[in-house]
Amino acid sequence: MNLSARRKARQLALQAIYQWQHDVGYIDEIKEQFIEKSNPKKADLKYFAEIVSGVVSNLEKIDATIEPKLDRKLTALNPVELAIIRLATFELLFRDDIPYKVVINEALENTKTYGAQEGYKYVNGILDKIAQDLPNKF
Repeated sequence: MNLSARRKARQLALQAIYQWQHDVGYIDEIKEQFIEKSNPKKADLKYFAEIVSGVVSNLEKIDATIEPKLDRKLTALNPVELAIIRLATFELLFRDDIPYKVVINEALENTKTYGAQEGYKYVNGILDKIAQDLPNKF
């Protein structure tokens, strides 16, 4: 497993999920756009497709996991940070092969790069709460 290829896949997935949040219903077209534009040598495109499809198909469970941990409505979150939290929550819920610390660290790195200036602190707090409630994570 190439870790940098996974990191790139997460970055692409974050962008695709963000775009999908604004254009719900066209996820297959969005995935194809990102796959066509990306370099398969740099990104794990299989993992990219898995993450994006996983978030969209499990959105109800993901959002139900996130909402009780928030201090505001889901719709009030910064859209970039919402996409990051959804992506990380998908990995926490459905990818037991990835340690929770890796999931959270990757989410924080993406938040520092794409989110609001201090957004990583909020994202970290939410993901820590989610991870604590999941069996096999601690």
